[in-house]
This record gives sequence, C-alpha cells and structure tokens, in this order.
Amino acid sequence: MIDIRNKKITILGAVRSGIGAARLAKKLGAIPFVSDCASKDSLSKSIEIFEKEGIDFEYGKHSDKVYDCDFIVTSPGIPSNSAVILNALKRGIKIISEVEFASWFCKGTIISITGTNGKTTTTSLMNYTLSECGLKSYPAGNIGNAFSELVLDVKENEFVSLETSSFQLDFVDKFKPKFAMILNITPDHLDRYNNNFNEYIDSKFLITKNQNEDDFFIYNADDITINTKLEKVSAHKIGFSTKKELNVGTYYKDGKMFFAWYGKQEEICKASDLFIKGEHNIANALAVLSVAKILNLPNKKIRSAFTSFKGVEHRIEFVREINGVEYYNDSKATNVDSVWYALRSFDKPIYLILGGKDKGNNYDQIKDLVVSKVKKIYAIGSSANKIYEYFKDYVPTEYKQTIEDCVESARKEAESGSVVLLSPACASFDMFDNYEHRGKVFKTAVNKLK
Repeated sequence: MIDIRNKKITILGAVRSGIGAARLAKKLGAIPFVSDCASKDSLSKSIEIFEKEGIDFEYGKHSDKVYDCDFIVTSPGIPSNSAVILNALKRGIKIISEVEFASWFCKGTIISITGTNGKTTTTSLMNYTLSECGLKSYPAGNIGNAFSELVLDVKENEFVSLETSSFQLDFVDKFKPKFAMILNITPDHLDRYNNNFNEYIDSKFLITKNQNEDDFFIYNADDITINTKLEKVSAHKIGFSTKKELNVGTYYKDGKMFFAWYGKQEEICKASDLFIKGEHNIANALAVLSVAKILNLPNKKIRSAFTSFKGVEHRIEFVREINGVEYYNDSKATNVDSVWYALRSFDKPIYLILGGKDKGNNYDQIKDLVVSKVKKIYAIGSSANKIYEYFKDYVPTEYKQTIEDCVESARKEAESGSVVLLSPACASFDMFDNYEHRGKVFKTAVNKLK
C-alpha cells in the first residue's frame, strides 16, 4: 500500500466518488480538500457530510487552493479538458482518477469492466454470479458504492466487480486489475474527446495499461475496433463471441454457451437459461462466463446464477402492462448504440421516446430499425428538434415537453400488442439529475395510468 499520511490531496468533484475519495484520504491520515463548481443548494447533502467529518471544501468555484497539494484526485464528471485540469497539468501537478486512488489500497481481486454498452448489466451479473457461487464480491464504480468508499473492507480472498467508464480510466497510473474486460467500443462521449473516436478507443484500452502475462484480458472477439488493438495487450487474452467458435474463450452456438480452452470444448448452459433476454445479454453473459470458468466455478452454480439474475433497473426494465400494451424503461440508453440493442429486443410495434442532451449522435445506425419497428417517436429535451428533423420523413414524429406528456399520448395511441419504450439515446442532464431520475419519472408516470 502507498503511504499517504500527511499528504495534501485535492479532490475535484463533491458528489459520489468525490465523497468516497475524501473519506478514504481522511481515514488514511491524509489532508483532503474538496472543490466543486456547483452551487451550495445542489451540494447540500455533500456539504453536510464534509462538515460532519471535518473535511475542508469549497463550492461554486475552483480557487487557487486547488493547486496547493501533493496530487489531485479527479471525479469522472470533471472533463479532462476543463480549465482546472489543464491548469494543474501546466503546474506539473500529478492527477489521478478516483478508481486509481482506491486501487492503491485494494487487497482483493479487481475485475474491471468497461465498454460503450452493457457495463452495468455485466458488472451486476458478474457480482451476482460470484456471490451465488459462494465468493464474496463487492459491486463498485458506476454502480453500488464508489470504489474508494468500500475498498478498505475488501479482504485478500474477495473480489471487486468494478464498472469502469472511460472517464475513470483517463487518469490511471498504477491501476492493474487481475481481470480487465472490454465489452464493445462504439462512438460515444465524443464531446469529451474532441470528436476524436481514436482518443475514446485509447481511453478504453487504458484498462490494460499495467497488465502482464499473469493477468487476463476478456474481450469481444466480434468487435473489429477491439481486435485491431490486441497486439498492445500484454495480458492473457480471452475472447467471447456470439458469432463464431473460439479456441480460447467463450462462445454461443446453436442456442448454447461454450467454454473453450486450447481446443477443449465444454458446454456450460443454454441461452434460454438466461432470465435477461437479447443477443447483447448473451454477449454480456459470455464475458462473465469467461471469468467464472477461469476461476473454476462450478457449472451448476453458474447456470443457477444466470437463471435467477433479473437484470438491472433502467435497462430494458419491464414496468407494467396496461390493456395489452407493455411499458419498458430503458433510461440508461444514453447513446445510439444502446437504442439499437433495445429495438432489436422487441418483435412488437414500438412507440419510442427519444431525446435529452445530445452527445454528437448520428442516427443513421438505427434508421432502418426505426423504420421497420417503430410506429411513432415522441421527441423530448434539448435534442428534440434534431430528432424531429432526422426522423420526420421516415416515421410519425411528435414534439413533447415532458415524459408525462409522452406516456399520456402513448396511452391514447398505442394499440394492444405494442410496446412503449423509453430509450432516449441521449444524456439526461437537460431535464433530470441523471438517467436514474429520468427512469423513475417515467415509471411513476406509467404506474399512475389507469
């Protein structure tokens, strides 16, 4: 472990990961200072915590006090091209992410999971499978607790199933997961990467930066982008595929999931054993299966976990059925690729709620699916006009002011045997606190219907 006693540590961001990092620093004898540009009202809960625990902080600005430190821990919500980050780099101040910081003090085995889509479901299934197989695992990162909030509780024979975004990987240094996993890479968050897809790809691959031949890299063998970067990875490479047989890794064939180890094939379970449906979830399960088999977990318990895992909130989440119409909450679909997977999951006519804060979306990817599956689009949020102008000539598209307006219109217009789907393809921050808030508003509106 790295000794940080009496070190002056600035923490940028005063919400979830910032609170965790500040608490961890304080416990380990460092001197944390937290800085956030948000207003006092929006940070009231955080301020209450800092005052109670004697942690120095500021809000509404990043003052020069930020730079009076030994190093900076940055939260994923702080863009790497923000003024405070760039100024710190100019001054030669070391900057690390909260995930990097927490990893310094982790005694357990880290399973770090990234990708453009599927991170939350895969991390949840990974954690659930380990737990069902009798191992102690902690969900952390973008789900569960911040990594730094729980890291001191993790023992040597225990695991952390860590959902890891590109933002958390941007400032890693010594971060070295035993298992690193990239599920897929498609254009996303390009507003944070200067509209440069290659920068985003490189950010994802930082998950493998410090791995060696004693570690494992679990990757999507069907993803062309990932496959072009494999030569840079030093870890033992284990693929997963829904399209082809593999010599080493896991694959799907004839409705079954197999584990292959240098030519030896083993059938583990059927895709029908999965409670969560869709080809994308078969791929997610194959990624989890790779780790489970490397850990030599029993097939019977793996199957039991896959059968009983019910999925995650806000990801193609069934809400209720009213008069033969099914309502699904897919608020976590914050990019076009996620919507592509969601649309492919249904064989019924879809009334689709799209919109929010645009992240440079290109809707060409889903145009054909929308034309073939969607009866009507309800466009909301700051991107409503872009959505309307793109889709109006292909499918009936209508502006709406609120989620409640969309739900009420769908109640009147959707016929029995169809689906009303919130799958926005956009961030939520123009109208909501986060995607969870957006999903809860949708579910509340649906549950109020009579």
